[in-house]
Amino acid sequence: QVQLVESGGGLVQPGGSLRLSCGASRSISSIDAMGWYRQAPGKSREWVATITSRGNIDYAHSVKGRFTISRDNANNMVELQMNGLKPEDTAVYICSAAYRGVVYWGQGTQVTVSS
Repeated sequence: QVQLVESGGGLVQPGGSLRLSCGASRSISSIDAMGWYRQAPGKSREWVATITSRGNIDYAHSVKGRFTISRDNANNMVELQMNGLKPEDTAVYICSAAYRGVVYWGQGTQVTVSS
């Protein structure tokens, strides 16, 4: 099993930045892929970014060039640096981990972009 805990959400003005963190209960080097999703009120869950154990990275078109996903193997964490935030980025951001064929989810952290 993998437990995930997110942190770093909050309220930010348009154009601002936030850095989200996701701590895992086991070594992330053993996890096949970790990623971030988001869910806005009244909308379905949307994939944001993924980083694999081999370091392969991919982003949703809507965030490419503004968001950066990274791994901190020493601290078993995955981070999402979000720059140039827009009101449409407002959502609960949820960390995921794919481990031995099972996908695990965190509880999520709220990101609100508003003036």
